[in-house]
Amino acid sequence: MVLREEYDLICVGAGIMSATLALLVKQLKPDLNVLIVERLGKVGQESSAAWNNAGTGHSALCELNYTPENEDGAVDISKAINICTQFEISKQFWSYLVAEGLIKNPKTFITPVPHHSWVKGEENANYLENRFKAFKEHFMFNSIEFTREVEKMKEWFPLMMHNRTEDEVMAASRIDRGTEMNYGALTEKLFTILKDEYDTEVLFHTEVEDIDPDHDEEWLVKMKNLETGKKNTIDAEHVFIGAGGGSLLLLQKVEIEEKDGYGGFPVSGEWLVCKNQDIINQHNAKVY
Repeated sequence: MVLREEYDLICVGAGIMSATLALLVKQLKPDLNVLIVERLGKVGQESSAAWNNAGTGHSALCELNYTPENEDGAVDISKAINICTQFEISKQFWSYLVAEGLIKNPKTFITPVPHHSWVKGEENANYLENRFKAFKEHFMFNSIEFTREVEKMKEWFPLMMHNRTEDEVMAASRIDRGTEMNYGALTEKLFTILKDEYDTEVLFHTEVEDIDPDHDEEWLVKMKNLETGKKNTIDAEHVFIGAGGGSLLLLQKVEIEEKDGYGGFPVSGEWLVCKNQDIINQHNAKVY
């Protein structure tokens, strides 16, 4: 790949976020010069890969952490509404790409599947029922079902209910219109569109080492070829850091106020990005 001296946009990391942003930019302004930089030899191999991703589409249909319980026992679904709205907009974008013939077979990355939430214990069961009642009042979630009956749960997810009895206090909810996502496969499709339709390729085996302000409006992006050791410095009007957890150390180098307060620490071999100082203190973590 022949590099330019200056780009309108440089995306760090060849994952789903960079793929989506780059494709949106090229569709709106095809003449803009866009470069994607990836330290590995293939797209979608880290945070976007199926092995590292929950796969439920993050649509808030079954993720209990999106619906906290207030002190009065009421369940707050505002975050779930926001996240579900974002996911529905994403589905509209993918549907548009299918309608335009840019994606031929959406079944390779998105599949209809019911979404379930399951809990144990009386307190958790009461919470799930209150969540069900709150969801039922909103049109985005009004197809939700709820049960405390073991037989119904065996019907919904028989493998998980094998050898369970009425002695256990359990509850479950179900929404039929869920989806299973393979973001790794989708990432590959989006980058294929970028290459075939917009002549926008990925610069592989290259790591962005630093990003510095260049005058008042541009940025200097310092990169290193991991195979040859050669270093380049390229100007960019805009830079997007979409490199998953690996972007934390790079973000800390960038001279912008928005980075302040972010910390990271290794959890089970992965980096957790966090802005909550209390959580960081609980893990005796060092802020990098």
